[in-house]
Amino acid sequence: MTHHLDSKPLSGIIPPLVTPLIDNEHLDIDSLERLIEHLIEGGVHGLFILGTTGEEQSLSYKLRQEMIMQSARINRGRLPLLVCITDTSIVESIRLARIAAESGADAVVSAPPYYFAPGQPELAQFYEELVPQLPLPVFLYNMPSHVKVSFSPATVRRIARNPQVVGFKDSSANAVYFQSVLYAMRERPDFSMLVGPEEITGECVLLGAHGGINGGANMFPELYVGMYDAAKSGDLSRILQYQQTIMQISTTIYTVGQHGSSYLKGLKCALSLLGIIHDDFVASPFYKFNPPEREKIAAALSALPIENGKLKL
Repeated sequence: MTHHLDSKPLSGIIPPLVTPLIDNEHLDIDSLERLIEHLIEGGVHGLFILGTTGEEQSLSYKLRQEMIMQSARINRGRLPLLVCITDTSIVESIRLARIAAESGADAVVSAPPYYFAPGQPELAQFYEELVPQLPLPVFLYNMPSHVKVSFSPATVRRIARNPQVVGFKDSSANAVYFQSVLYAMRERPDFSMLVGPEEITGECVLLGAHGGINGGANMFPELYVGMYDAAKSGDLSRILQYQQTIMQISTTIYTVGQHGSSYLKGLKCALSLLGIIHDDFVASPFYKFNPPEREKIAAALSALPIENGKLKL
């Protein structure tokens, strides 16, 4: 077991990696190696696999296991590795966590089980059953748009009475809610508070968040690391500069298409155009962009100040 989390809280930019795929059954290992090396070179502070951006729920258990093992092999313990274990089955969550631990991951990340939406007491009870059976530290993952329930601040505080629960990732895009959880956990300075939406990462770090799990960092890790550093140092002029570029990415690359999958399709398409992954195959039931949408992504990238595959900051 690695020891990246011995000095808590985990802080910085921890990208939620896309899962490079050849098809619905095969991982593109060469692309995964390029992606991880690209992120490490870009100065990120950790790696998060099999989250929403990583298409976990669309992947077979065999593919999830392979993604864990290959990511750990490529990483070689250089950065903290977080593995999402969200599932409707507690047995499968525990099994994935054990694979993560055996592979050398540092922590697991868990969103509430979905389909039947649990109430707050049921949610707390679920984690009070799950967490003691996990071999690694645990980050709670708030993703209400996909799992139909949000952790109340009191529920987070209750679950985190177990010191094995070391952090919280919020993808609600609700800054008021995030601040409420941050306030509820104010007596746990070791508890990591991470925000998902990159559009509000700068302001959240200014107000006490420990970092961001930002999808755009797959493409341009230096941009998001720069935003984090600027926010940590309170450099408002640099924050504003980085924010303009982050919003340009958000309002162009993520908005091509008409469906909720547009963010993922746009991100994978951009990564393939940048040469970071070979193909932008998206796991079923979704499909990668057709040529007209791909051309729009290419135009969005050409509007960014990119030189030799990197943003000029």
